[in-house]
Amino acid sequence: MEEIVLYEKKDKIAVVTVNRADALNALNKDVNLALLDCLDKAAADDDVRVVILTGSGNRAFIAGADIKEMLPLSSPEARDHGLRSKRVADKLWNLEKPVIAMIDGFCLGGGLEYAMACDIRIASEKSKFGLPEITLGIIPGSAGTQRLPRLIGLTKAKELALTGEIFDAKLALDYGLVNHVVPSETLAEKTYALADRIARQSAFSAKMVKTAMNKGTETDMETASLFEINCFALCFSTREQKEGMQAFVDKKKK
Repeated sequence: MEEIVLYEKKDKIAVVTVNRADALNALNKDVNLALLDCLDKAAADDDVRVVILTGSGNRAFIAGADIKEMLPLSSPEARDHGLRSKRVADKLWNLEKPVIAMIDGFCLGGGLEYAMACDIRIASEKSKFGLPEITLGIIPGSAGTQRLPRLIGLTKAKELALTGEIFDAKLALDYGLVNHVVPSETLAEKTYALADRIARQSAFSAKMVKTAMNKGTETDMETASLFEINCFALCFSTREQKEGMQAFVDKKKK
């Protein structure tokens, strides 16, 4: 049987692909467990500097959760389901390496929640976004009601979650939900180019940028700025800082 989540390493970039194209890469228990394994693998590999999360085929990034699996759940079972999904979203958010979501097609429900847990989102022009859970009588359960307002503002986020509206990539860019929108045929090229540019930077500095921003935006400015200073100071314990600054000084001398 084909693996439901693929893991591939390209130089310093790990590519994690949800591989259920026939089901629009819908999330189920097995997919979530496999995603956790792949993300743990990337986290443990010191050669990996950047992770790309994507979906197989060209119809969907992740079209949401597997509704057939969710349909018979009781409230306690639904809570367990939500906690499993939260583990994946938290892993993406807290991974000490930048994660880029490469989105081609439907990015709905849990798929959008996982994309929002990534650090950067690049979408094809044909991609569609939304949190349509309310149309099924439920609400997002993987921090969708929390991350969307933080990304695009509370007012618009409430409208999208309360209506279940599905919107296109241009609007996603206008809302500030995605970083770039490109034609499908250049999506991989654009994503790998950005991942490679990040991978060539100091791995520790990239970790500190992500940590400082993620933690800082969840607290007040004074606490956040002091936390940033601590992250800044830690960079001075690395070889990359010594070499990078020495190279800059030597170049200025010439």
